[in-house]
Amino acid sequence: MKAMVLNHTGDVSSSPLLLQDCPVPVPGTGQVLVKIHVCGVCRTDLHVVEGELANIMLPLIPGHQAVGTVVRVGSMAPDLRKGDRVGIAWLQGTCGSCEFCTSGRENLCAKARFTGYQVDGGYAEYAVVPARFAYPIPPVFSDDEAAPLLCAGIIGYRALRLSGVKPGQRLGLYGFGASAHIAIQIARHWGCQVYVSSLKAEHQDLARQLGAVWVGGATDMPPDRLHGSIIFAPAGELVPPALRALERGGTLALAGIHMSPIPSLNYDHEIFGERVIRSVTANTRQDGLDLLREAAAIPIKPHTVRFPLDEANRALQALKAGAFQGAAVLSL
Repeated sequence: MKAMVLNHTGDVSSSPLLLQDCPVPVPGTGQVLVKIHVCGVCRTDLHVVEGELANIMLPLIPGHQAVGTVVRVGSMAPDLRKGDRVGIAWLQGTCGSCEFCTSGRENLCAKARFTGYQVDGGYAEYAVVPARFAYPIPPVFSDDEAAPLLCAGIIGYRALRLSGVKPGQRLGLYGFGASAHIAIQIARHWGCQVYVSSLKAEHQDLARQLGAVWVGGATDMPPDRLHGSIIFAPAGELVPPALRALERGGTLALAGIHMSPIPSLNYDHEIFGERVIRSVTANTRQDGLDLLREAAAIPIKPHTVRFPLDEANRALQALKAGAFQGAAVLSL
């Protein structure tokens, strides 16, 4: 099979992914083999490729927003059949028995394994996934529309939940890439007023098109206090102004897997008043199922830009530069 393989990490400007012929993986017990149609390109892929995350498996096939068709079912995987359309997301395995797994917090499992990071992912013609971590894709979505929902969508959805924002309240979004442009559609469906801070003029334009009541620069102070906010940009310097913009008792959710250093905080101006900072760590399977169900009911319509598989380096370069609106997908 054809796959884009990372043999060593490096800046994406050096095009570290190489198109290679690899053996088609064989599904083991409880797994299925998926023929990949498309795979979303995520900022986490960028962090993996550039070596910003520890414990990367090398060589590695990145990608964790894959949509495809089941073509082979391993033993002990009775819930899926050949021909089923499924999605492969970030979380691909947990121990199932620790205090986190048994309390609905499997995303915090110390033995969790992640697609396109510690397990080969979807920048390839085929991939294997445990059947219990494969998501049925609602028919309302095309392959291209479904792909960004599998990480950008799921993480945005979990971040919305952890921000504590309620229907009708004011929500702040910092950074307006793939995840934020999905989160705003859910928040608007909930009746929230959404305030967007972003560097790029084209991202600001998309935020307005999607119903933001206010759009400003990355560190501009919104005109109203916010009940909850989410930082999607991997920029620690956004934390102090985001906290200052919160209403008393508000929560700031940090949605990225990686963030630059956070500056020192002023307790009186940025923390006092029972303001909360919390990180968002991966997702549970239930987050994925809930997001796909709600996204289909709305329905969410992600904005996508297609790249061929062999241009995965160019897609990551464009992502790093903020050169497109919405989400990129690799077509196979």
